[in-house]
Amino acid sequence: MSSNSLATLANKRILLGITGGIAAYKCAELTRLLSKAGADVRVVMTKAATEFITPLTMQALSGNRVHHELLDADAEAGMGHIELARWPDLILVAPASADFLARMANGHATDLLSTLLLASKAPVALAPAMNQGMWLNAATQDNLSTLARRGCKIFGPAAGAQACGDIGPGRMLEPQELAEACAGMFTPGLLSGLRIMITAGPTREAIDPVRYISNHSSGKMGYALATEAADAGALVTLISGPVNLPAPARVNVIQVITALDMLEACIAGIEQTDVFIGVAAVADYRPAQIVSHKIKKTAETLQLNLVRNPDIIGTLAARFPRPLMVGFAAETNDVQAYGQEKLIRKNLDMLFANEATSTFGSDSVSATALWLQTGSAKNNVHDSNATQSSATLSKTLGPAGKNLVARQMLSLIHDRWLASR
Repeated sequence: MSSNSLATLANKRILLGITGGIAAYKCAELTRLLSKAGADVRVVMTKAATEFITPLTMQALSGNRVHHELLDADAEAGMGHIELARWPDLILVAPASADFLARMANGHATDLLSTLLLASKAPVALAPAMNQGMWLNAATQDNLSTLARRGCKIFGPAAGAQACGDIGPGRMLEPQELAEACAGMFTPGLLSGLRIMITAGPTREAIDPVRYISNHSSGKMGYALATEAADAGALVTLISGPVNLPAPARVNVIQVITALDMLEACIAGIEQTDVFIGVAAVADYRPAQIVSHKIKKTAETLQLNLVRNPDIIGTLAARFPRPLMVGFAAETNDVQAYGQEKLIRKNLDMLFANEATSTFGSDSVSATALWLQTGSAKNNVHDSNATQSSATLSKTLGPAGKNLVARQMLSLIHDRWLASR
């Protein structure tokens, strides 16, 4: 889990408005810092800004198309300026030139950036940058007072040597300072900065080009966990088998088909993961051979030779170092007993056991959380509803909607994460 001062930026949508000024060059590093902290950054540039730093540079650093034309036919066909105005959690104008502050204070809508600011309800922060004489001018100070009175946050400026040779106030704050100021605009979530990998849904193991082996998993529990984790500030990677669910917002979704695909995707990202939550109903077996053509119905019987699929969560749990490992057990009988056995056998830090037939495809769930008591110093989960049996602690969650239960699960996982540290 990231403990730095930028953790609250995870999953935040930041619209960076760049106006014309030599300090525009600092926006390259600012964008890199915001993106590294987990923010989704989109850049809007005034025409003057493009004379100081290129849109191509900002596109490469943000990973998103740069917007700089108010009347852009391509943008209007996709995300128009009104849709873009609805998108951000925060608008930061950096550098904010004296001219732009004056136009903003008077409600002008003469370019894309000023139009967005009029149309958006998002919080606005301004990072002024200008010559010290322009900064100290009464007109500039009146404009800033007007904007501050309307709720705009003013970041800086700093004082020092300026590009024109003057010394005094008007330097734009450094990128790290601006990134920290942006982070301070948000309240930390329970999981801020925590990197979580979640597997969800079934896998499909092909028999021939039109048939496969699978199960009834809908993926709803894994998707609920991904949604709630992202809302709590985590950086979430969701590795999903085939499901009929929309991708959760602010979540990196990796689509896979087979158990081998899922294992490969997990291994590729596991070293950058703090918590792994294995919710997917992975097929235990796959056909030993995949027939290249559709099998015709000719014989009275058909024999399939199956081979065992890799144990994804067991493989990951055996790694060192490893993330906090959380598993799921969907059983049809003796749910808690089988769950406890799996918790120990696979060397997991926590497991949620539930009755399979009642949860597959359902919007509600009841589950039992299980974790080993590893001594009073490490056991950090305290709850009046928790019970202890054979050195295993348990707590019943639900029955309730999967999103509510997901929030309860993540709270317990967070406690185990703190205990593991």
